[in-house]
Amino acid sequence: MQRDQVYQKTLRHFFKPVADLLFERDDISEILINGHDKVYCERAGRLELTGRSFPSAHSLEIAVRNLAEYVGRRLDEHNHSMDARLPPPDAFRVHAIIPPCSRLGICLSIRKFGKKNETTLDWVVKKGSLSSMAAEYLGLMVQTHKNIVVSGGTGSGKTSLLNALSFTIPSHERIVVIEDSSELQLAQEHTVYLEAKQNGSDGKGAVSIRDLFVDSLRMRPDRIIVGEVRRGEALDLIQSMLSGHDGSLSTVHASSPLLALVRLETLCLMSDVVLPVYVARMQVAQAMHVITQISRMPDGSRKVVEISEGNGLGPGERYRLRPIFKLVNKAEGGSDLVWTGKSSRFSQSILHAVPSEKRPLTAPVWQAKPSARAKKEKE
Repeated sequence: MQRDQVYQKTLRHFFKPVADLLFERDDISEILINGHDKVYCERAGRLELTGRSFPSAHSLEIAVRNLAEYVGRRLDEHNHSMDARLPPPDAFRVHAIIPPCSRLGICLSIRKFGKKNETTLDWVVKKGSLSSMAAEYLGLMVQTHKNIVVSGGTGSGKTSLLNALSFTIPSHERIVVIEDSSELQLAQEHTVYLEAKQNGSDGKGAVSIRDLFVDSLRMRPDRIIVGEVRRGEALDLIQSMLSGHDGSLSTVHASSPLLALVRLETLCLMSDVVLPVYVARMQVAQAMHVITQISRMPDGSRKVVEISEGNGLGPGERYRLRPIFKLVNKAEGGSDLVWTGKSSRFSQSILHAVPSEKRPLTAPVWQAKPSARAKKEKE
């Protein structure tokens, strides 16, 4: 029996109280263990207490240490937490934190992923998270190499939407995906996946997102996708966008498109490069083309609530945004993501990039308004 098979069997044994939730229930997307006696799960976007528990704190500790050994991580007095990804066929993303940093005992978060990725923009539309017009718009933004960031809170569906956007990337392009823990599953054959690495048992050997980003620039990418921007790698991403690597996709934690830009600016300043604030702000304003805001609704569903285009800096060096789609409440109840009536500032580039026979006719969002000169010539 091979090593992976041994660990897969031991995982099922040590995690027996939640084994069916982990390995058999496709309707469960996340399992949250708060100490040995409280286990929550997420189903259809809602958290619920399962009523399950581990026999003791010691049994949970054995299970988590077995998992850490499986993925080559350490949990001890020098390493209070770990992030890891289980290899296929399970491919769960896990985070663990141990006492004394966790007062409840060991806390473990397990994010499950579907074995077959079907998260396309059409799927997102069918789920009611996005309107067909907005999906068409986003698809064109991706195809014409606009830089897009998906903004939202924890569990809002950022990664799923990013994955859906990736399906619209032309198949002939070379894509480099960079993540802390691999979650994205792209359909394109020519995709290279890079994953960050934590320190080994000797405290050495860590490879950061920033390290991988530098590597990716030497790999002749047509696209660079960064699963989530959390730290100083934001500066590397922004500067690569400004230096010819358009069409980048990423996610960031923020509660509005404006705050997403502010967050990226702050992360740029967290890098080891000394940068004046106004320079970081100017670079973010120039680099970010489209900000897509997604949120988790009170009923557990995920919806895109706003899609805005970056429009440089205005008076007082403040970010200017051009809202293209916004979620509005309907009189009869519910809500719809509707066009604001503002045309895209990228209309001309889309009209030049998309052949007339393939040009969508259903959405006027990107149809450039005729210039005064064109009107005069027509007359």
